[in-house]
Amino acid sequence: MGLLEWILHLDQHLALIVQSYGIWTYAILFLIIFCETGLVITPFLPGDSLLFTIGALAAVGMFDISFIILLLVIAAVLGDTVNYWVGHHVGKRIYSSKTKWINKEYLARTQKFYAEHGGKTIILARFLPIFRTFAPFVAGVGKMSYRSFLLYNVVGGIAWVVILAGAGYYFGNLPIVKENFSLVILAIIVISTIPPV
Repeated sequence: MGLLEWILHLDQHLALIVQSYGIWTYAILFLIIFCETGLVITPFLPGDSLLFTIGALAAVGMFDISFIILLLVIAAVLGDTVNYWVGHHVGKRIYSSKTKWINKEYLARTQKFYAEHGGKTIILARFLPIFRTFAPFVAGVGKMSYRSFLLYNVVGGIAWVVILAGAGYYFGNLPIVKENFSLVILAIIVISTIPPV
């Protein structure tokens, strides 16, 4: 409940972080987005709700919107890139191993899937919590071409950050949204988890 409570009141907590850490807040936010997209073990970090909140706080002058969007796009793209290469490295070991625990047929299917649908998967996964963390890893395991992966990674990263931070920037300070910010964050969490379910 502590993490959910923290996420639901992200606007208050983030404002406190800005007051406490000043310019270092940019580094903290970079690390959160990087880890959420780049480390397979951190899919629980807030992504969508954090970006919306950052946009809302940028609208009242707590962040420079252009700089924060650029910074977080870089974090998202680098995170997915690291995740891809970890998957690629793990995939090489899996393909060459003699273990009976891993079905090579499933690996072949994954490789075929990413050859046919990898681009769409990388872009759409950006907007789906948990999938956002695992899609680049599986793309690496599935031997998706890095050149293709990078193109879709950049497009997806830009779209994800600009759309969510932009929505926060333009709508986050409307009176109805400000008065019900926790409900809006909860709605973002619920809506973003509907497609995976």
